[in-house]
Amino acid sequence: MRITLINPNTSLAMTAKIAAAAGEVAGPGVEIAAVCPDDGPAAIESHVDEARAAVAVVELVERDVRAGGSDAYVVACFGDPGLDAARELVDVPVIGIAEAAMHLAAISGRSFAIVTTLSRTLGRAQDLLARYGMTDACVWMSGTGIPVLDLEEATGEAFETIARHCREAVAQGADAVVLGCAGMTDLCHRLADRVGVPVVDGVSAAVGLAAAMVRAGVGTSKRDEYAAPPRRPVPVP
Repeated sequence: MRITLINPNTSLAMTAKIAAAAGEVAGPGVEIAAVCPDDGPAAIESHVDEARAAVAVVELVERDVRAGGSDAYVVACFGDPGLDAARELVDVPVIGIAEAAMHLAAISGRSFAIVTTLSRTLGRAQDLLARYGMTDACVWMSGTGIPVLDLEEATGEAFETIARHCREAVAQGADAVVLGCAGMTDLCHRLADRVGVPVVDGVSAAVGLAAAMVRAGVGTSKRDEYAAPPRRPVPVP
């Protein structure tokens, strides 16, 4: 089984980090192919960044399909950019890390919180909660103020800041905590030990779910919305 893990930003260090996390949960017989775009935002921290990231996701899926394709795809950005478009391109599972993390957290406990990077991204998280039917399950959200690229080496002060927000999430009634950035993937177990509730990393959740769907023979429906997009001629200027 081959799962292509798409980091929509251009950080090679973060791509390597999420690939390592994915490999830990993938299980035997699963190849993780981690890729990122050559051009685009170095970090996805705004709507403009996310729009460009969505284009990168589409291009990376198309490139992989031309090379023979994968058994599943994971979009490793908490905004789930380009998720619907990628699903139009293939009939295999395509999983976003926000969607996977929210569903796993909702199974882990009755309620969960989201701890993410910059507060300006919380609006997008609210949109995704509504889309995935998770608004009632999420009791608290918090932006730590830590830029995405600072998470390439999230040690010391950055870790303590995230831990403090996770403790506050538990104090607000969360049974579990969702980490709202792929760059936090290596902090999951240490944070869970620190705060005493399950801490869910979207990369691990998405890879585990993707592998399970492949083994169960469940792919992306081609009935209507996710049918292949119509191919229209490009007008000549």
